[in-house]
Amino acid sequence: MTSGLDGVVAAETILCLTDPTEGTIWVRGVPLSVLLAQHGFEGTVALLWDGFSGEGLTQASIQADFGAARLAAYADLGRWLPLARGASVFEGLRLALAAQPDRSKPADLVGATTVAVAAVLRAQRGLPALPPDPTLSTAADLLRMFHGAPAPASAVDALDTYFTAMVESGLSASSFTARVVASTRASLASAVLGAWGAFTGALHGGAPGPTLDMLDAAEAAPDLDAWLEAKLRAGQRLMGFGHRVYSGNDPRAEAMRVSMQRMGHLAKRLAFAAKLEAAVATAIERVKPGRKLPPNVEIAAALLLDAVGFPREGFTPVFAACRVAGWLAHAMEQQKTGRMIRPTSAYVGPPVVR
Repeated sequence: MTSGLDGVVAAETILCLTDPTEGTIWVRGVPLSVLLAQHGFEGTVALLWDGFSGEGLTQASIQADFGAARLAAYADLGRWLPLARGASVFEGLRLALAAQPDRSKPADLVGATTVAVAAVLRAQRGLPALPPDPTLSTAADLLRMFHGAPAPASAVDALDTYFTAMVESGLSASSFTARVVASTRASLASAVLGAWGAFTGALHGGAPGPTLDMLDAAEAAPDLDAWLEAKLRAGQRLMGFGHRVYSGNDPRAEAMRVSMQRMGHLAKRLAFAAKLEAAVATAIERVKPGRKLPPNVEIAAALLLDAVGFPREGFTPVFAACRVAGWLAHAMEQQKTGRMIRPTSAYVGPPVVR
């Protein structure tokens, strides 16, 4: 038995394939490079959901469905938003998801998540929620609903790149949770709520904010090499480095870097991130020879979300605004099997009394 189920095949899927050695991700057989160039977020969701949430889904049909769902979600804010005032961002989104009815369709849940993220983040600042624009893409409307004005095209492109790259990456803890819940024949709304619970942990969707904190601390250190060596010798974790699947060359990170370069003003921050990555490689070789600690996608993700103007406490909810579509794909695929997930455990407690 392996700790954390590493290497255990828990599901058969047609959704996504990741190849850590090549540093490649495919969604329904389409590589990430093509998804970014030709499909965008809504087009990638159409690929993921086709055959599960409808037949012949397209980028245009998904965008229209998401726009209509955001309008409906905004009209329903009064049922849960007053309860979220004064709560943390994580708790606010949990309340929003818990308020979704069991009859909710997949597009309804994506629309509700998008509206809830903007509304909760604005409530944290004492600002009212803004109505959605159903003609916009998910990335464009989320930025507009949060900032209160249309975002620059480069920011929309960057967030759409992030959404496209991060919507699905295999059987993560949250996606597995969604499958477990859906396998019991619970509703899709319940599956999404369960997935969000798994997602909030610092080892999963909660990583981007602390990663930016780590970048700030590293940039402020008077001696970067000494700072890194002290952390490594103390056994402290470097947020943004190391990954359970990728050993380096994560294509999602590179796509985000390219999109940020088109924003111009981020060049200095990106330059320091590259400097930090090189310094970590040198330090780990000195402190723990032979061990690798490559940067993961969280550094690029944290820099991108910061660049488009989201506060750190909003990084995980914004991540969820795209990943919810992946959770739903897994939940719908699991429902098709008709089989409940019911693993066994190995008893290691005290001897039983016969």
